[in-house]
Amino acid sequence: MSENREAKAADPKVRLSVHIDAETIARRVAELGAQITRDYPAGTQLCVVGILKGCFVFLSDLVRHIDMPVSCQFLGISSYGSATQSSGVVQITSDMTESIENRDVLIVEDIIDTGLTMRYLLDNLATRRPKSIRVCTFLEKPDNATMKIAIDYVGFRIPNAFVVGYGLDLAGYYRNLPYIGVIHE
Repeated sequence: MSENREAKAADPKVRLSVHIDAETIARRVAELGAQITRDYPAGTQLCVVGILKGCFVFLSDLVRHIDMPVSCQFLGISSYGSATQSSGVVQITSDMTESIENRDVLIVEDIIDTGLTMRYLLDNLATRRPKSIRVCTFLEKPDNATMKIAIDYVGFRIPNAFVVGYGLDLAGYYRNLPYIGVIHE
């Protein structure tokens, strides 16, 4: 898929501009995987918890760069609906199927915006008694944060713009773009 082609927009009034290209993303994801591998002790069996739906592209690329035994769990969360801003109301739409008790857990998120969803997740998962919890996000919007969250691994820090691609969507569309694009309406 060429990054120079116009993305077929679900809404003809929507324009996209490339913010982070596919090559830059691939390089950074490999770096994150190597860093995660270095940071955990030898013999660790890592439980990666992907936050659906937006993480699926990032998670699939990331785990292939983590050099240790990895299992994957998924947790469905909604705080946006079809809007371009978080509602602040977090809803679990699909829970994990296995226990994380006494396991090293790495939460993999597509984007941390206000921090409200991640705060909710960290509090919720802590009640499940994991051995450790770390956070890895593909994108962070520090200027939009309403609460401070300790993020262990950040792919990219971006300005407060609505972005799509590489798993991120607008009303379910654009997840298939291989780059991060900024929406211009």
